[in-house]
Amino acid sequence: MPSIDSKYLSKLILNEIEQYKAGDEEFHPYDMSEQLIDLREVDKKRYLKVLKKIPHDLFADVLAEMPPHLQEEASTLLSSKKLADVASKMDTDDAADFIQSVSEGSEQLAEDILSNIDEEEKEIIEQLISYEEDVAGAYMQTELFKVYLDEEIGVSIARLKKLKKEDEIDHIYHAHVVNSKDKYICSVGLEEVIIMDKKKTYRDMLESEDKEYIKITANHMDEIDDVVDVVSKYNMTTIPVINEQKILIGRITSDDIYDIIEERATEQIYNLAGVDDDAELEDNIFNIGKKRAFWLGINLFTAILASVVIGLFDTTIQSLVALAVLMPIVASMGGNAGTQSLTVTVRQIALGDIDEEDAKKTITKEIILSLANGMIFALVIGVIAWLWFAMPMLGVVIALSMVINLFFAGFFGSVIPLWLEKRDIDPAIGSTVLLTTVTDVIGFFSFLGLASLILL
Repeated sequence: MPSIDSKYLSKLILNEIEQYKAGDEEFHPYDMSEQLIDLREVDKKRYLKVLKKIPHDLFADVLAEMPPHLQEEASTLLSSKKLADVASKMDTDDAADFIQSVSEGSEQLAEDILSNIDEEEKEIIEQLISYEEDVAGAYMQTELFKVYLDEEIGVSIARLKKLKKEDEIDHIYHAHVVNSKDKYICSVGLEEVIIMDKKKTYRDMLESEDKEYIKITANHMDEIDDVVDVVSKYNMTTIPVINEQKILIGRITSDDIYDIIEERATEQIYNLAGVDDDAELEDNIFNIGKKRAFWLGINLFTAILASVVIGLFDTTIQSLVALAVLMPIVASMGGNAGTQSLTVTVRQIALGDIDEEDAKKTITKEIILSLANGMIFALVIGVIAWLWFAMPMLGVVIALSMVINLFFAGFFGSVIPLWLEKRDIDPAIGSTVLLTTVTDVIGFFSFLGLASLILL
């Protein structure tokens, strides 16, 4: 029997649909997408029924807010003609994302949807899909408010009103000024456009005003991470996208920038833990487990290396049982100190705060911090070991080992991600496994080695 929660959710969504049909929109498409996802978790059958009752224009906005794997799933519920109608009501960037999500499950269905979209829009979507996923062109939308240098301000405002009335564009904050050949000149805030003399042209505005207008752009082939960095630094709500001929071809809006930042942050967190962010979105537990097992397998191999080091000193451990008790402390402190340096360094690389000149400073800083902490905690654990086992030299051994291991933890915690970055490898992937191996091996080797020399 369906739960009470599923009945409540479905009724809530159906009421919102009726409100939308009546022209009373008191909710955001994102809210409905979240409600649908919740409904799907508790009652998939009811979820599918509700999904089919959403009007196409509303469905376009709601679908754009849903994860790619749910977009792919939803595409199996409607005919290709209806899906084409839904896609045509989306912003071009959202439509391109939707078609790509559909193609993951069925390339034929994606082609059928495109074949039912009018030729002009189809050409735009195909162009957006053709971009590599890490460049600006893949994230831009072609809907924008473009005005011409010799166009009267009043005429352009009337055109904007018409476009808004026909729901052709939304989230417009700037008028992007171009010349007669569509070459980008600058962007002017709408509030400045509104207060200007409506009979003047944009050329008059630019020539008469002393103010500098926004001229920051992104090339359609720029790395999207670089574009995000520019938008963040200059607090931009939208950034115009141009091609090699300086022709204005689209824009990237702030909502897409926020999504990219969130995706990158999530990806880094997952990668640091050896988890695949794409796999975690799947419903197939086998696929998720398979991805996690890969990194666990690598971790098992590195753990064996640490065990081999311990095996070299088996007679030393047998001679003094206290070493087995204290060993994990050295490895644990080294691992945690290294992870601190690793996390800080990876984050700075992601934010673009480190270049080759800053690398030495970063490594030096992390070594100094780890070494300072190593000396403090070496003193603490040295005294504890002395009092615990009534062996002053055992305190000296673990204190020296602590300093050595934390020194290398700080060094490799900063060097490993920088080294991976230099070789065009994502520093978040594999860094933790490599670092754990280093700190474990150095920690055990230094502690047991010093114990063999000093105590035995």
